Amino acid sequence: MQALNASIPLWESMAAGGSASKGRLLVVDDQPQIRRVLRTALVANGYEVDDARDGEEALEKVYAQDYEVILLDSNLPGVSGTEVCRLVRAVSDAGIIMLTVRSGEMDKVRALDFGANDYVTKPFSTPELLARIRVLLRTSGSERGIERLRLGDMEVDFEFREVAVRGARVHLTPKEFKFLRCLANRPNKIVPHRELLRVVWGPEYGEELEHLRTLVKQLRKKIEAEPARPQYVLTHPWVGYELRVSDAAAQSGVAEG
Repeated sequence: MQALNASIPLWESMAAGGSASKGRLLVVDDQPQIRRVLRTALVANGYEVDDARDGEEALEKVYAQDYEVILLDSNLPGVSGTEVCRLVRAVSDAGIIMLTVRSGEMDKVRALDFGANDYVTKPFSTPELLARIRVLLRTSGSERGIERLRLGDMEVDFEFREVAVRGARVHLTPKEFKFLRCLANRPNKIVPHRELLRVVWGPEYGEELEHLRTLVKQLRKKIEAEPARPQYVLTHPWVGYELRVSDAAAQSGVAEG
């Protein structure tokens, strides 16, 4: 099986000029050669491709852009690949394939526990990687998290980033939307302060609780009937926040409360 290197042939048929994209992918690796080779192969096979050299850049792009699949090196400088995986999973349903030189069983288990969908050990062949991407894209529809949220008189469409309360459209700031989506991906569970801060503001944050208090106060004014007595976004002092929805709704792709 041919390993990944600079002379990889571009397997499968070349994408026809002007044809529709098969999906947007993000390649995260600190080695420029690997990013360049993967981008070339993926673009030739019909995908739109962005890349990032480290965890911080990857998170910035994920927070700003939706991706179908993320190819994520586990051994990144700064924020580790597994930490990036955990933070991405809090706000995105993208398929995540971890790329690593380590093949131990516990390494695979750790990656999957942090939210990865698949795990590929370097060196790997281009046909194998393309096949794994196709599998993720085929199954992503059944694996997506909450797409729409209905809580009382509030409706949120996460795909189109639209919020309506009592039939009137409500504008949420990007940070308010990230915060709400992070909670909605784990309904009826407490999401810790540190995780929310890193997801909403960036990986360098973690202790700035006043940021969260201010955001939640403003968000409640927009979505709660009585902001002083919230029904949806609940505070757990010294721990984190929770989005309260019905138990039945929490099991489905459309949350209703």
